[in-house]
Amino acid sequence: MNSAHSITVISIQSQVAWGHVGNSAAVFPMQLHGIDVTAVPTTLLSNRPGYPTIRGRVLDAQLVADLLLGIEERGALDSSRMILSGYLGSPDIAAVVGDFVERAKARNPALIYCCDPVLGDRDRGLFVQADIPPLVRDRLCPLADIITPNHFEFEWLCGAKATTIDQMIAQAQALMARGPSTIVVTSAEFTKTPDQEIETLAVERTKDGLKAWRVRTPKLPISPSGTGDLFASLFVSARVRGSDTPDALGHAASAIFAVLERTAISGTEEMRIVESAELLVHPKRRFDAIAVSS
Repeated sequence: MNSAHSITVISIQSQVAWGHVGNSAAVFPMQLHGIDVTAVPTTLLSNRPGYPTIRGRVLDAQLVADLLLGIEERGALDSSRMILSGYLGSPDIAAVVGDFVERAKARNPALIYCCDPVLGDRDRGLFVQADIPPLVRDRLCPLADIITPNHFEFEWLCGAKATTIDQMIAQAQALMARGPSTIVVTSAEFTKTPDQEIETLAVERTKDGLKAWRVRTPKLPISPSGTGDLFASLFVSARVRGSDTPDALGHAASAIFAVLERTAISGTEEMRIVESAELLVHPKRRFDAIAVSS
């Protein structure tokens, strides 16, 4: 381990030149929380999909493997607290990340792996290559300590719908039998969720049994890309700085809401991450996570 005050996270995600998704949404917020980020790209694109044009490419898996080997040679596995993976770009990159996480955990058993399974969403369905979701489910999730799917991705990983909190907690428990000990589901909407609100649910396996917490925030009239990437980075930031899961959940939900509120006011397509810097660390409005009895 490096000195006690040095916290490093290895973040393996897409990179865009324009806008805020993947590492281009995640790195700055983690740095604001005092985290040294080792950012490894899986793509180099001009912008996210959804614009009239997109330039650049998904990186060659061998290049990603090479970059990961290079940071390994610099001692990154010994000095890091957490590996975070997001958008992977290709099945080969997913396999490369799986190999890297296995080596990392063998070398440093204290390393925590957070897998953000970026596979799709309710509006678009699956939006990655068809071979990627099974690899994420069968290879990466079993290696993960924490997974942060949105509601759609959670249902896909479980192979079943979750329309109530009780269903989601039960399915999370089944998913935990395959690996992760903490599951955080973003953009959750249940039959009893008020129309103007959105929920985030965390389920965790503890030594005292299964625990669950929920946080509700007002639903804003926008849904920019990259919110899941931003959420995962904020949750990871709080966790590596020592917060427990309910506290990290409340912080991430509050900070996301602050960014989205500012983005809605500005009327831009891309999240206003940089001008929300202070709010990312100290959101003005706090939404606390509440324990759920299952």
